[in-house]
Amino acid sequence: MTDNKAHRNREPGASRSDGATYRELFAEAGIVPSKSRGQNFLHDSGVIRRIADLSLAGDDSLIVEIGPGLGALTAELDRRNAEVIAVELDPRLAEHLRYQSFSSRVTIVEADALTVDSAQLTGGRPFTLVGNLPYSIATAILEHFLDQSQMPRRLVAMVQREVAQRMVARPPRMSVLSVAMRFYGDPRIALRVGSGAFVPAPSVESAVIVEEVDPAEPLSRDARRKFFRLVQAGFSQRRKRLSNALAAALKPAKPELEAFMAAAGIEPSRRAETLAVEEWLALFHKIQGRLDAGG
Repeated sequence: MTDNKAHRNREPGASRSDGATYRELFAEAGIVPSKSRGQNFLHDSGVIRRIADLSLAGDDSLIVEIGPGLGALTAELDRRNAEVIAVELDPRLAEHLRYQSFSSRVTIVEADALTVDSAQLTGGRPFTLVGNLPYSIATAILEHFLDQSQMPRRLVAMVQREVAQRMVARPPRMSVLSVAMRFYGDPRIALRVGSGAFVPAPSVESAVIVEEVDPAEPLSRDARRKFFRLVQAGFSQRRKRLSNALAAALKPAKPELEAFMAAAGIEPSRRAETLAVEEWLALFHKIQGRLDAGG
């Protein structure tokens, strides 16, 4: 890694489209972008400003940014007087970010986003979760933060476009992922982003999803896990009728299962992808005792 003066002399997170400039930044940070870590760095200034707009559109003054990379979005949020906790896994990038001339509103945390405790990270303060998420673990990161005792109140996440489309799907094209996202709110695609907005350019296109997380939690944390066990069982054999898929995965007698479904107002012949979240919840409330018993 080069000496600290080189880091201090860089304008933090300036939007640059010059490939040579980015090669210099990579050299300064001592990194070669890693495909395994999904290191595609956002450089398009228009996209950066738009994501900052979306990030600051809610009521929260605290932003938790996942994967700040070279700090382009971090710097834009800092310029807008946002308080930012930037969580970076790569120690070389974390070190590079510490030498940028961010204001005291920005805190760099070297940690794995898949293991951090949001309440400890934020001191229990409400926050918006923002990030250009590595494609391979984007859903895992969102699931991790939504499964904690203190969830974000808002999500602004860049993910692979195909994943974004699955996240916002409605019946009859639901999946475990879309059920999970719609369980917490009403996700939408706010921005589509081409591969040219990144250095190096990924082989896929991206999209930014935005979701206001509903504070009226329909289930306790423990019940949520049982609920998603039911949902995963329903999708375990997508080509089968829901009653057959659930019977195979959860092992109740089929007449008993169909009675649960009838009580929830769900035809046994339906398939999992046709059910809305409200229907999954209705079925869960009928079958919950069976799940509690380990069936």
